[in-house]
Amino acid sequence: MNDAITLLSPAKLNLFLHVTGRRADGYHQLQTLFQLLDWGDQLTFKINDSGELKLTGDTLDIPAEQNLIMRAARALPRDAARYGVSIHLEKHIPTGGGLGGGSSNAATTLLALNQLWELSLTPEQLLATAAKLGADVPIFVAGHTAWAEGIGERLTPLDMPEYWYLVIAPDCHVSTAEVFSHRQLTRDTSPIKIAAFFEGHSRNDCQALVTSLHPEVGNALNWLENFGEAKMTGTGACVFCSFPDEHSARSALSQLPRPMRGFVARGVNESPVHTALARPKV
Repeated sequence: MNDAITLLSPAKLNLFLHVTGRRADGYHQLQTLFQLLDWGDQLTFKINDSGELKLTGDTLDIPAEQNLIMRAARALPRDAARYGVSIHLEKHIPTGGGLGGGSSNAATTLLALNQLWELSLTPEQLLATAAKLGADVPIFVAGHTAWAEGIGERLTPLDMPEYWYLVIAPDCHVSTAEVFSHRQLTRDTSPIKIAAFFEGHSRNDCQALVTSLHPEVGNALNWLENFGEAKMTGTGACVFCSFPDEHSARSALSQLPRPMRGFVARGVNESPVHTALARPKV
């Protein structure tokens, strides 16, 4: 049995986001297209026989009981007398950016420990555990770029062109809870078919609200419009634009005015975690 592994925990983009309703339990009904990226955080797992669960690195001082990585590890069945793990996080995905960093970290933890602890959990079992941790965790466990509905848990894998993306991270933190509870959020967009997205009939229902609350997001969108259609991912704050090749994306990045910060990443259809673990797609 391998006792250590280092994995790229990928970021995601929402290529569009429609809020189609609100359930009685307060969760919002959504339609979105999750695009996985070949860029993200780095997680190193080293198992031990002490039974101890330990997290080090860029933890952002989040208490262990609230940290999604630790919650994911504790959600898995294990023989505590035998298996523990030390997890080290190297953080690159900005928090409050709409890139799914915490959800991706949780999913990477589930996938890695299922293999390292030899738990042999089925894809269905892992997805059920993921859904309890957060609405965006299942897409990272499933590990494939996908059309999503419901609260984000009903996934239809899609093979998308592997464009390059310039992503800008405005200097602000957007609260997902604040956006989804805001009285001005559009919550009644009619559902669309996948074909309608490819015909250009989509938007991000959160974008207008977030730009009104955070002018930095609007400024970044306006600058990106020089290179193509600029969009916000999730509830923000990050915004992005697609390019046909890496050179074009990096050329735009080189023109990014200070103090804006950004990065270039390639869209991928299969998660780097699944590729590294050589696991069947969920």
